[in-house]
Amino acid sequence: MTPVPQISGPHMTGRAWLLLLALSVLWGGSFFFVGVAVHELPPLTIAASRVGLAALALLAVLRLSGVALPRDPLVWRAFLVMGLLNNVIPFSLIIWAQGQIPSGLASILNATTPISTALVAHAFTTDEKLTPNRAAGVLLGLAGVVILLGPDLLAGLGGNVMAQGAVLVATVSYACAATFGRRFRRLGVPPLATASGQLLGSSAILLPLVLLAERSWLLPLPSLPVLAALLALALVSTALAYVIFFRVMAQAGSNVNLVTLLVPVSAILLGVLVLGEALSLRHFAGMAVIALGLAAIDGRALRLLRR
Repeated sequence: MTPVPQISGPHMTGRAWLLLLALSVLWGGSFFFVGVAVHELPPLTIAASRVGLAALALLAVLRLSGVALPRDPLVWRAFLVMGLLNNVIPFSLIIWAQGQIPSGLASILNATTPISTALVAHAFTTDEKLTPNRAAGVLLGLAGVVILLGPDLLAGLGGNVMAQGAVLVATVSYACAATFGRRFRRLGVPPLATASGQLLGSSAILLPLVLLAERSWLLPLPSLPVLAALLALALVSTALAYVIFFRVMAQAGSNVNLVTLLVPVSAILLGVLVLGEALSLRHFAGMAVIALGLAAIDGRALRLLRR
């Protein structure tokens, strides 16, 4: 019998924070890519294309790296559940919602994911209980996101309750996925194989849904910008992003969902660096509040101050 590896409690190291920052940049672009594709393609088709192309890319990487997918049926059952919770449900809901509400508002609602994650982890784990520091840090981070994106993007709140509710349901699904996904490290599945297995599982679920509900083969060929957005969404914001996601999750547990607080920061900084957009006082204030929230969650700065 293969010995079960000894797992220490989830914790954030400096390397994990750097990987989380990189992940926020990759996922920051996903709202833009979906915003391009949603004008020509229905939601399930976009979601299926995203995970299907990403799965093919990671299978090629697996072959080149010599990493084998597990054969245990229990692991594949876990891949299917993880694909449902982390891809099928949230991707479909958020993509549909982006056809009804602005991408900025969707990103604000998506940034509530750490709140859902903290509550789910508190309820279903023994080593990720909700501490006062963690609760304060999550709320500070969310406040920073609202300050960062500004009151103009909140003007749409209440305008389309169904779409906004869909994004909030997606955050709960992400939270459940972050807690459920901790088991892959205990099962000894490496992050690359976990990412590939999850994407294969979600592809297996989405493909029949697309064929039955949207009959994608009857749709006209998308334009070049939409095809380019789909490729970027699949290869950069999904395949590469999930390799990083599961690497952080293996060490930090459900803390990986803190990335949703960093996604708006990355999106704004990319706008400054790539598009030459200007930073206002509001942007600096929002980023400062987010930094305070993340410091409270991390805890090391507070421990140093106490000493």
